[in-house]
Amino acid sequence: MNCYGPLAAWYDQLTGDVPYEQFADYYEAEFARSGGEFRLLLDLCCGTGTLTAIMARRGYEMIAADASVEMLMQARDKASALPVPPLFLLQSADELDLYGTVDAAYCSLDGINYLRPDTLAEVFRRLHLFIRPGGLLIFDIRTPDWLKSLDGQIFVDETDDVLCLWRADFDEQEQALVYGMDLFSRENRLWRRSREEHVEYAHHPEHLTELLKAAGFEDFSWQDQAISASEGRLFLCCKRKEA
Repeated sequence: MNCYGPLAAWYDQLTGDVPYEQFADYYEAEFARSGGEFRLLLDLCCGTGTLTAIMARRGYEMIAADASVEMLMQARDKASALPVPPLFLLQSADELDLYGTVDAAYCSLDGINYLRPDTLAEVFRRLHLFIRPGGLLIFDIRTPDWLKSLDGQIFVDETDDVLCLWRADFDEQEQALVYGMDLFSRENRLWRRSREEHVEYAHHPEHLTELLKAAGFEDFSWQDQAISASEGRLFLCCKRKEA
């Protein structure tokens, strides 16, 4: 069962409360704090490209990568009116392959939680390869405790044209939150039902820090209040070593 297939067309309607501009402000604040020039950015696991478009409008050159064709199609349509369109790449994080280095990379809205534990070392190795020396890596995760707190809960998101019903179950053996989504979308007088399954892994900050150190990153700054209305979310900014 695919992740972010049928949901892609409705993702933006169902996530209208996400404070994307605050994410962009946070990234720019970290750029300013680090010093140096930050012009070329990578949006890893870019989804429907809302943040990609925001950062492009703020004057950055953008590369955006995602493993979902459907999400990238939404991102491409969203960016069609931008003066300098981003470069969109259909790539999973552990197969990232850029043409050169970027000044910084970010991965927003728990994209890191979607990465299997056995891929993390390779993801960070590739990010180290494609971020320039002294460049930044910024991402956020949902904490293990927050993911576990959703076990057994049922949620409903809806608009006039779509209803999304999902149930969350925490798998202790896999240390992952598994949630099945039933999506009902209006088609004239009828409704179409689609289904997806999503898995988010409980990555501990200490383990992520160790993997990042091994990959060649330093200056780790974990924050839990970087952005308002971010329950259970931790933010990390770190730097690729200069040499």
